[in-house]
Amino acid sequence: MKIGALIPVRLASERLPGKALLPICGRPVIHHLLDRVVAAEHIRSPRDVVVATTEDASDDPLFAAVESYGCSVFRGARDDIIKRFHDAIAAHGFDAVIQVDGDDPLTETRFMDRTMRRLLADPSLGIVWSEGLPLGINCKSFTAAAVRTVFAHYKSDLNDTGFIYFFTRTGLVKTAVETTTDPADVDGKLRLTLDYAEDFEVFRHVIEALYRPGARPFEIREAIAWLRAHPDVASLNGNLDEAYWARTRSKARLQFSDDNGALRDVEV
Repeated sequence: MKIGALIPVRLASERLPGKALLPICGRPVIHHLLDRVVAAEHIRSPRDVVVATTEDASDDPLFAAVESYGCSVFRGARDDIIKRFHDAIAAHGFDAVIQVDGDDPLTETRFMDRTMRRLLADPSLGIVWSEGLPLGINCKSFTAAAVRTVFAHYKSDLNDTGFIYFFTRTGLVKTAVETTTDPADVDGKLRLTLDYAEDFEVFRHVIEALYRPGARPFEIREAIAWLRAHPDVASLNGNLDEAYWARTRSKARLQFSDDNGALRDVEV
């Protein structure tokens, strides 16, 4: 099987434009995320890590940044991530992919490995995702066949927000979840996704404290321990979750056709 990784990213963010290229420790945020994905055990070459962005001219600087790292770029539909994924997988000939969101620069490599192992161990599965880690640290692994199934059934081409629900909340593909209850990995109070300026400040503090050039990326338990020891930093974005989830619910207006051809809403 040919296994890759897909990372949807675009620079024209409504809340924090250009966030993927903001510098931390002299490197753009996207490079810190690429470190983690390239380190996954099923990724054989950095070129198999694909940043799936748009054809908009505003994303040209992202192309240059990813190419300079040595990973690949696929450019496709602006707001239709399902089509972007479908076309990127076809272009690269992937049989299965790790999927990490570009907003989540500290996504945990261990769970990229765990979700992909479980996916490969059971041919009936279409997607495996992780749960239990702080917001912004979880990931998914899914098959190309699952993407083709979703592509055949989805009806909402504005799915930049909530696209993964086509896989996890429609019954179109068989699912499984990798969970953790290890206290070192679990902290429901932490917010580690990059949407607002306050989020960036949290990432800046954590990465400046723990990043070591050339070393394997630090694990999320190290970041959690550091943030527990520095509650002043952890609290910088602690009041943003309500607005984050309200926006998700308002924008994720998704529909698909079931196996009988009936139009249905995706549960959000």
